Amino acid sequence: MFADFPLSAEQESALQAHLEMLLRWNRKLNLTSIRNREEAIQRHYYESLFLAMHLPPGAWKIADVGSGAGFPGFPVAVLRPDCQVTLIESHQRKAVFLRESSRDQVNVRVLVKRAEEVTERFDRVISRAVSYENLASFLQNLAPAADLLTGGEEPPSGIGFVWEPAIPLPWGKQKFLRTGTAVSRETARMESNSST
Repeated sequence: MFADFPLSAEQESALQAHLEMLLRWNRKLNLTSIRNREEAIQRHYYESLFLAMHLPPGAWKIADVGSGAGFPGFPVAVLRPDCQVTLIESHQRKAVFLRESSRDQVNVRVLVKRAEEVTERFDRVISRAVSYENLASFLQNLAPAADLLTGGEEPPSGIGFVWEPAIPLPWGKQKFLRTGTAVSRETARMESNSST
């Protein structure tokens, strides 16, 4: 099912168990608008695993902002057991699912808070389908590096990060992985102005 990725049988089993629980809970809880198994695998799991494969080596302390049903954080934690992943989700019902679905994943922790309220520091922030506008107010406070799964929209200059060239995702159009490093907001503006 996840043949495009270098997963052990144990990792594949963990992702399969998460998928089965997601499909079961989604009937009542509306964790995701995607109900089709194949589309869920490609849109949720493949994109998250793609991000995990592009993380630099290291035992990172990672925050998944707006984790929702666990994406991209849960698949990242499965593929990168060397990293500690905190799933940040403010919706209580989604957090219950996250706790239940990640119970056996020792490198996953669930934090039921709005990202703006988190005072803990991380090495990297990951996120999927969270707008730059929503990220701008807290991204620099959480971590010095960010790995975001986004659409075609370019990151705004005032967000406080300098971005590497976007990596297109192999599935679908206008989907990208964007990796950035925190700088002062003034430096980010100057970098943006010099590139235009």
